[in-house]
Amino acid sequence: MRDFSGVRRIVVKAGTNILSSASGVDMKRIASIVDQIAKLKDMGYQVLLVSSGAVGLGAKALGHNSPVVYIAMKQACAAIGQPLLMSAYKAEFDRHNLLCAQVLITRSILNNRRSYNNLRASVSMLLAMGVVPIFNENDVVSTAEIGNVFGDNDRMSAMVASKIDAELLVLLTDIDGLYTADPRSSSDARLISTIDEITPEILSYAKGAGSRFSTGGMKTKLLAAEIARKGGCGTVIASGYEDDVLIRIIKGEELGSYILPDERLHQRERWILNTPAEGKIIVDDGAKKALLSHKSLLPSGITGIEGVFGRGDVVAISDVSGTEFAKAVPYFDSTEIERLQGHRSSDIEKILGKGRKDVIFRPEDLVFTESV
Repeated sequence: MRDFSGVRRIVVKAGTNILSSASGVDMKRIASIVDQIAKLKDMGYQVLLVSSGAVGLGAKALGHNSPVVYIAMKQACAAIGQPLLMSAYKAEFDRHNLLCAQVLITRSILNNRRSYNNLRASVSMLLAMGVVPIFNENDVVSTAEIGNVFGDNDRMSAMVASKIDAELLVLLTDIDGLYTADPRSSSDARLISTIDEITPEILSYAKGAGSRFSTGGMKTKLLAAEIARKGGCGTVIASGYEDDVLIRIIKGEELGSYILPDERLHQRERWILNTPAEGKIIVDDGAKKALLSHKSLLPSGITGIEGVFGRGDVVAISDVSGTEFAKAVPYFDSTEIERLQGHRSSDIEKILGKGRKDVIFRPEDLVFTESV
């Protein structure tokens, strides 16, 4: 039996394959998921739902039966499908006298500290009021070209779980976990019940993509589990076709594949770790040694910078050999750091004026990304 006694907040991600039918929305499947969420809430859990399906539902409403490739078509299908998806969920939550709320996000909302804090506060208020937040990527405005796309709802759900303090992420899909081979074609395929770490060998078992309208496959689920794992959140990949799968999982039944969490980081550390770096600060060996000893970065230890970033942006920290070993949030922008590099801390006021910090960043603004 698995022990989830410490779990209080759960993120459930429902994939496109289990939510869609030939005619559009699979209302029986949505009803089943909502019934289980209602039971979890009665048991005292807070539940956040990440739901795929909007693009697929929009495509089916348009009579578009081929894969959605073009960005404009994907955005149009999402715009059509979102109200269909939410009206289906609302009808089911109404049966339980529960309110649900739509939360459409882009990656840039989570990456920006201010918008992230605003989102976290509003979601916390929804949960406190007993509302079930339903997350989806804002596909209507989210595009890879402007760098604010998650790519798939698996990774988005992991970022939500990590950044909004969940202890468990459940990825519901159309297969009952990770196998050593494709169980549909190999009689030797073995379900991997527990995964301590996402290794290259584990990733090698994940092959193939999803359906015509889904963007994820088993590999994206494992990459999502790694994001959650680093945030101290465990992940279960399980079949959404199992009866009462969510209830049975939380009670400890060994369904699906369970990826164990790593040591839980503080909330700010998780935000830094899961936010893409806007640039890079290169430090000498002495500065690297000081950082590894949990000391502040001084301007004298900087040998160069890459990229353009602002104060408060997340940046990568690398040594002179090019090895990135940490992420940090500096008190200065890239132009200021370029002027300060190689100087003493006592020179900061002379160069930039009074009232500035006397270090580039402090230990609490740094998270190590590698075991160094």
